[in-house]
Amino acid sequence: MSSALLYTILVLSLLGIVSAIILYLASKKFHVYEDPRIEEVEQALPSANCGGCGFAGCHAFAEAIVKSNSLDNKFCPVGGNDTMGNVAKIMGLDAQQKASRKALVRCNGTCEFRKKDKVYEGASTCAIAAMNSAGDTGCQFGCLGFGDCCVVCKFDAIHMNPVTGLPEVDDEKCTACGACVKACPKFLIELRRQMPKNRKVYVACRNTEKGAIAKKSCDVACIGCGKCEKVCEFGAIEIKNNLAFIDSDKCKLCRKCVSVCPTHAIIEVNFPAPKLQELKEEQSVENI
Repeated sequence: MSSALLYTILVLSLLGIVSAIILYLASKKFHVYEDPRIEEVEQALPSANCGGCGFAGCHAFAEAIVKSNSLDNKFCPVGGNDTMGNVAKIMGLDAQQKASRKALVRCNGTCEFRKKDKVYEGASTCAIAAMNSAGDTGCQFGCLGFGDCCVVCKFDAIHMNPVTGLPEVDDEKCTACGACVKACPKFLIELRRQMPKNRKVYVACRNTEKGAIAKKSCDVACIGCGKCEKVCEFGAIEIKNNLAFIDSDKCKLCRKCVSVCPTHAIIEVNFPAPKLQELKEEQSVENI
């Protein structure tokens, strides 16, 4: 072996050793300590990384919990109370129980009630259609029907109904992650408290125009008449900007508001069908 080759090998070996020492020292100097509880908490989470907790992902959520050493205003909607209970045990904290929530689409402007009066020929996304026009109907507040909410759902919990042209939420699959809420440019989707047997009473409208104008745009639009607000004994209904809103945290599902709504803008879901006698009594009252 020539002396030149031997010299080259020795130089490269020394360079390698020196580089390794420098990297080792740098790793020690700039090492960032991570609390081992962060990994424990992250493993207790569902690994959905959906952002429903308000953080970028499960790791960021776990990191925020450990660093603040608090569960205040922190909740994983996918894992629910069981997951937060496990996280609380790891952290030695008390977990606050929260009512489950489900996504709800506040629009009943189907093809039957909301007639098309123009043709939209732009890009087939709600986000772009909302910027370029009010859609293909007279209601500028209603669902655009391109399914942006369906695209962003990681849990296959929301689909477009081809007959009604509106999105429908599968309560069994919905995790209340809020992705569909953020995706809707018309702010039609909200997270509401889950009631027993998935029963719902809500105002399926977001039109804030005055009564006559709103009714002209959609047959089942809320006209802000206030009858529902007056009949509610629990203070669950508020009229604001010509539009009624039912607070699911206050609603007792009495359904008195449903019967007094003149435009049928208030919808009841998953209730048993009225008994025959009750139907007869209602019909007799109407005939008086």
